[in-house]
Amino acid sequence: MKTVVIGMSGGVDSSVAALLLKKQGYNVIGLYMLNWEETDERGVCNADNDYSDVRRVCSALDIPYYSVNFSKQYEERVFAHFLAEYKAGRTPNPDVLCNREIKFGPFREYALSMGADYVATGHYCGIEHADGRHRLLKAKDAGKDQTYFLNQVREEQLSNVIFPLADLPKPEVRKLAEENGLATAEKKDSTGICFIGERNFRKFLQGYLPAQSGKIITLDGEEVGEHIGLMYYTIGQRKGLDLGGKRGEEGRWFVVEKDLKNNILYVSHGDESPLYSKACYVSGLNWIGYMPERTFECTAKFRYRQPEQKVKVTLSGDGALVEFFESQRAVTEGQYAVFYDETACLGGGVIEQVKK
Repeated sequence: MKTVVIGMSGGVDSSVAALLLKKQGYNVIGLYMLNWEETDERGVCNADNDYSDVRRVCSALDIPYYSVNFSKQYEERVFAHFLAEYKAGRTPNPDVLCNREIKFGPFREYALSMGADYVATGHYCGIEHADGRHRLLKAKDAGKDQTYFLNQVREEQLSNVIFPLADLPKPEVRKLAEENGLATAEKKDSTGICFIGERNFRKFLQGYLPAQSGKIITLDGEEVGEHIGLMYYTIGQRKGLDLGGKRGEEGRWFVVEKDLKNNILYVSHGDESPLYSKACYVSGLNWIGYMPERTFECTAKFRYRQPEQKVKVTLSGDGALVEFFESQRAVTEGQYAVFYDETACLGGGVIEQVKK
């Protein structure tokens, strides 16, 4: 009997993934990762609640479970980068880095050291192992597909990996959890920063980075307000600008540019054209089961919830110029350009510069 170590988060997805693996005849072991140690305003550690749910689910499934602490690795490999990017005026995506540096890094290595033949997670995506290569496939449920967040996982990190939820829509996952009496059947999906969770983001960031207020200026040079720190704003943002009543009620204000050197936040009113771009430059390209030509066409996403967009990619060193067939709104430095074909995620890279 083959042994699978599955990452258990205390949520419904990993719970059902463990259930499916056991039904498929594997020897299943649950492993909970503690990556962030902190109590909330009430002195409650959310990790304790999650681990309690892991214990309840694993007991119901009659599988052994353990926990492992990767807080130090998370702080060094993910959180430090997260803070550095915000300090540089960019908008990072820590979930992407967390997958490469923690879940498919130390976690995978630890699972294999426990004697695992395979490692599994509750991600909504698929995997294809053939001829020594590993392809990251889109999930059947396009609305839940999580390949965007796995675009930086190296191909070799995906060997011996199983994704049990590849073909299941979310409602079916919750139904299976309920039918099998799993405690997480109705548990709310986790949101917010990877492993840190939901919280007042501005207040959280203030605990690590000092904010410096500055001017809010329109592209034609009019000063219309004061920002509370460039790190709290992202390109395309509409809420939280406190510019209501300026220039009347017609049209919305939104962020179009951040000038870190001069600490200026540039905004536009009504006219969204400054948000659109024709191309972007990306760096740190990672390819998964794919050998690209110097120039090729495919589709891409520039944020998680976006439909795939047709692009032309021209490689140069470890980076590329990504040209859009249709202008794209609010492509943001520090986020990821993630590439796709009809069935798979090909990989991706960090957006370094946007070309208008």
